[in-house]
Amino acid sequence: MNKAILVLTFIQVLTPECVPMTAVKEKSTIQSNKRLALTQCPVTYLMDRISGYWKPIILYHLGTGDKRYSELKRAIPAITEKVLIQHLKQLEADALIIREAKPVVPPYVTYRLSASGKGLQPVIDSMISWSFKDMKGSFKK
Repeated sequence: MNKAILVLTFIQVLTPECVPMTAVKEKSTIQSNKRLALTQCPVTYLMDRISGYWKPIILYHLGTGDKRYSELKRAIPAITEKVLIQHLKQLEADALIIREAKPVVPPYVTYRLSASGKGLQPVIDSMISWSFKDMKGSFKK
C-alpha cells in the first residue's frame, strides 16, 4: 500500500498536467458569483487587485519612484522574500506594475508603476490620509 502511494506521488510530481486536489471547480456557484462580482462591483474588482496586507504597501513605495527588488526589501523589512516575490508577480500579472530587466551582468531588475498603477495613487494617498486621521483619534481614547 505504501509503495503505491509513493509511486503515485512520484508520478504526480513528474507530471506537469496533473490537476492538484485543490483545483477550483469552475462551474461552482461560488466561482460564478465571484466572476459576477468582479465584473459588476467596482469595490470587489479593486480589492481583487490590491487585496492582502502587502500589496498596498508595495504600491505606496513604488509610487515614490522606480525601485529594485533590494530597495523594496529594505523599505519593507517585515516582508519575507517569498511573499515579496509572489506579490510582485501578482501585481505584474494584474498590470499594476512593470518589471524591467536590463541585460547586463549581474542582472539589473527594476519595478515601476504602470499607468494603471499610477491611477491607484490617489486611492493609496487617501488610505494614508485616512490612516493618519484615524490613528490620532484612536490613540486619544
